[in-house]
Amino acid sequence: MTGNAQASETSACQTRCQKTFDSQDLGGPLPVHIPDDVMVSVSGIRGRVSESLTPELVGRLAAYFGFFVASGKGTVVVGRDSRTSGPILTRAVVSGLQSVGVDVVELGIVPTPTLLLAVRHHQAAGGICITASHNPAEWNALKLVSGEGMFFDQHQFKAFRKHLLKEGPHLVGSEAVGSKTEDRDAWPRHLERILELPCINVDLIRSSSLEVAVDCVHGAGGPFIKELLDRFKCRVSAIGMEPDGQFPRDPEPIAANLSDLATLVQERGADIGLAIDPDADRLALVDEMGNPIGEDMTLALSAAAVLSKTPGPVVTNASTSQVIDDVANAFGSVVYRAPVGEVNVARRMQHEVAVVGGEGNGGVILPALQYTRDASLAVGLVLQHLAEKGVAVSEAVAQWPSYKIVKEKVSFPREALIRGYCALEEGLNAESKDSEDGLRLAWPSLKTWVHVRPSGTEPVVRIIAEARDERGARELVSLAAELLASIA
Repeated sequence: MTGNAQASETSACQTRCQKTFDSQDLGGPLPVHIPDDVMVSVSGIRGRVSESLTPELVGRLAAYFGFFVASGKGTVVVGRDSRTSGPILTRAVVSGLQSVGVDVVELGIVPTPTLLLAVRHHQAAGGICITASHNPAEWNALKLVSGEGMFFDQHQFKAFRKHLLKEGPHLVGSEAVGSKTEDRDAWPRHLERILELPCINVDLIRSSSLEVAVDCVHGAGGPFIKELLDRFKCRVSAIGMEPDGQFPRDPEPIAANLSDLATLVQERGADIGLAIDPDADRLALVDEMGNPIGEDMTLALSAAAVLSKTPGPVVTNASTSQVIDDVANAFGSVVYRAPVGEVNVARRMQHEVAVVGGEGNGGVILPALQYTRDASLAVGLVLQHLAEKGVAVSEAVAQWPSYKIVKEKVSFPREALIRGYCALEEGLNAESKDSEDGLRLAWPSLKTWVHVRPSGTEPVVRIIAEARDERGARELVSLAAELLASIA
């Protein structure tokens, strides 16, 4: 390549990468001090409690949110996961909302998808989930919900921040302080909605008499999941069901963290193992032999259960395994990919009128229920698929092509991301490129791809690669990491 041609290609690369970088910019600084180690994105306002995410900060942000969505009137729904910091932050959030005249409906400890359904049930102006999802126990976050019962998307989040920059919340006098009521029926309503779904045949699942092992890691989903499995008449062996926030392990439901569940499956001779994350929006599976099968298969098996009855578009994110493409193709359906982030997938699902979707982290979204990830929904769909097919989990997985996906986190300066993306484009010579969300490079002829993007929940850059075997995926991750390190 000549010097001029190389310069032109580099310039084009920088233009594409700058567009990606700009699309991730959510606006200027907030009018309150946000510590540098607090993550602010559509995935929430997230940090380590007391170190950076303090009750004072949380209360002030809640006041801003209440005034933004309700203009000093209306209702906001508040709920939390089981983290030990939850009660303190809940009091701060409720006080902040009441201080601007907003009425509060408090749910207590509930799965995140339960809160989103409750926003719609109460016709509320919005909601706040106090949860850091899969992050370790010392973390917590505010996740902001619109009156649609969906998380704020990028446009809404930008509007929120723009509003904050123009004016602060108007605190009300004592005569206009918002009220607070409790709703303890939110998750029973949610449970009934799942059992009423046409794509879930409760009687068929009951007739299968499944032995199920469960690990809810002492998160918010314990009581809900136990009741759901009881309604399916499953025989249940369980650990971590008390929602006390005392996480006995890293709470993210990835294979490396599921050894206790795998042992429980083997000891009890269970048909399947279910691992739920702390706010019950993600599900990971363990097969009948005690082998974790990867979170991507949660979406694949759930999608098969839906598409077998209602073929139609499927939406997932750019980091999800291509096995979802295989499933969709088997039912004559097409897959669309959106940027990583639940709300990004949900918005694309609305646009494509998708019948099912989700993310490869074990999050399943069913528009017939609502536009959010839901572990309890995924439990129902996976058990439905097994009951319909009359097969073991390992047999259900073996029906589809096998791929290996490898995920790594690396420290990398975000200000150098543009140059990093360019180095990857130039060094890897991919068959296809997608810069809508970081950089995704793919080799369809080899059934291989790599996705590099900054995390929205941790101060790291994620490298995800998939190939037909683990060696190929690891080599691709290593090569991408080396290219990034060369310009860091």
